[in-house]
Amino acid sequence: MTKEEELLDENLRAELAKYDEIGFFRRLMNMFKGFGQPRTSREYKEALIELQRLSAPLLAILIPVLFVGVLFVVTAIQASNKQEIKVEIVQAEQEEKLEEFEEPPETEPPPDTEVEVQMDTPTVGTPTEVAEATPQPSNEPQSPKVNNVDAMMNIQSPVVMKSVMGSSRSTGVRGTYTRGGAAYGDAATEAAVLKALRWLKKTQAANGSWGGPSATAMTGFAILTYLAHGETPSSKEFGETVRKALDYLIGACYQDKNGVTRFKGVDGNEYAHLIATYALCEAYGMTKNPNAREVAEKALARIIQGQSPTGGWDYKINKASSRDDLSFAGWAIQALKAGKMGGMHVDGMEEAIKKAIRCLKTRNFKKGGFGYCAGNAPGGLTATGCLAMQLLGYAKEPEVKASLEFMANWKPTFDKKHMAGGANSQYYSYYAAQCKYQAGMSKGATPANQTAWKDWNLAMKALYPKTIIDDKNADGTPMTVLDPSGKERQCGHWKSNDTYNAPVMATCFCALQLMVYYRYLPTTSLKATEVEADVEALSKDKGGEVGVSIDI
Repeated sequence: MTKEEELLDENLRAELAKYDEIGFFRRLMNMFKGFGQPRTSREYKEALIELQRLSAPLLAILIPVLFVGVLFVVTAIQASNKQEIKVEIVQAEQEEKLEEFEEPPETEPPPDTEVEVQMDTPTVGTPTEVAEATPQPSNEPQSPKVNNVDAMMNIQSPVVMKSVMGSSRSTGVRGTYTRGGAAYGDAATEAAVLKALRWLKKTQAANGSWGGPSATAMTGFAILTYLAHGETPSSKEFGETVRKALDYLIGACYQDKNGVTRFKGVDGNEYAHLIATYALCEAYGMTKNPNAREVAEKALARIIQGQSPTGGWDYKINKASSRDDLSFAGWAIQALKAGKMGGMHVDGMEEAIKKAIRCLKTRNFKKGGFGYCAGNAPGGLTATGCLAMQLLGYAKEPEVKASLEFMANWKPTFDKKHMAGGANSQYYSYYAAQCKYQAGMSKGATPANQTAWKDWNLAMKALYPKTIIDDKNADGTPMTVLDPSGKERQCGHWKSNDTYNAPVMATCFCALQLMVYYRYLPTTSLKATEVEADVEALSKDKGGEVGVSIDI
């Protein structure tokens, strides 16, 4: 190769070298070197040009790095500010330890002797009693007129009380608990219940009540029976019946000239006040109707204020009496329980419940069972005291255990001399069915209680479906009502041989026994105690309505 060719080749390589691409990091190093040269130099000016060229890739690297760094700092700060929250786990079935009860000096208990009483039974509207006269509107102040029940009957509650009141009474749940078997209902029991509901619908008065010596008490019983089956003012077949009944009961409440809350059409001893309150509390729990709540809370307040210092109740809600009538107190306690489960806020409710338990344990309980009044020997009302303690959360107390043993051989019957020689066996059966179900179907039930419930249930399923009376019209034709599909359905009712024989009362008591499977879950079950906890939490919200759709 000649010198000319070598020079040409060298020049060509020099020109080609100008087109070689320098890597990113080499360019970066050259740029930093250029910044180290004098500002007037060519290298410094080339470094400035290179900086402009490299700004985009540099930002693509720096921005993500900065973003990750900021996230790390923020996360570290938040972690340092976390507060430790202590959570106390409460045993679901734990029961409150009762305080030692000190009896008031002015109410000494009677001597420890057995006292025979003629009748440990309710006297709701007996023929010998005179119903309280309807007060004259012109003489006594009346409570403000409220809207009809259907004004709020379609409210959808944001919280559903699982399997306590309402949700356990749906069609699906009823089907589950009437699938047959020794511990459950069956098709025959449900058919009897529907006959009774249709009979009540057929015999309802135009004003929404059921007549008799105590229309308010009978209407309360009927409402409780419909609610037990899950029927509300929005139900297809019985909605209008329930709506009219609730309208009647709400409208029957008034305040007398002394500001005392009362109901029209009550019996002489005011059993009806307790029964109506109980029905309205359950109605509010299932419908969230504010009118029902307003009346129920006023009626509950009177029950609480009328409790005796010993913790019991007596006729006419007489606070000064220390008879501690357990038949009367049974309905007061059921009303308190329903009010609590409905999320109502009434001053003194919790204290009233505690006082009632103390009274049951120290005054009404004696020698293995509960007596009619303080100091009486145990009898048919043993079932009333037992259920009261179960519903109020004291199912594991020794008094409950002894009462279940006292009632171990009881069976449902219409014989008024059955069940500890009492005169109102259906009244006792209403309570006994619930006691035995609560004990026999609860979690951890003893074999003895399981057997007692199954024996009772088999006898109950055999007795009531065959003793219901298929009603007839005056011309001898079957008494029927139309169901939602337009089909004629038979009406039926039960007749009791008890001292107080009211068809409405007897029919409701029998039907309520046949719905015990789904009316209330056992109060010692996990779901039931979870519901109690929900209600306790909701009760702390003092502002406005409590979003609860319940059953006890």
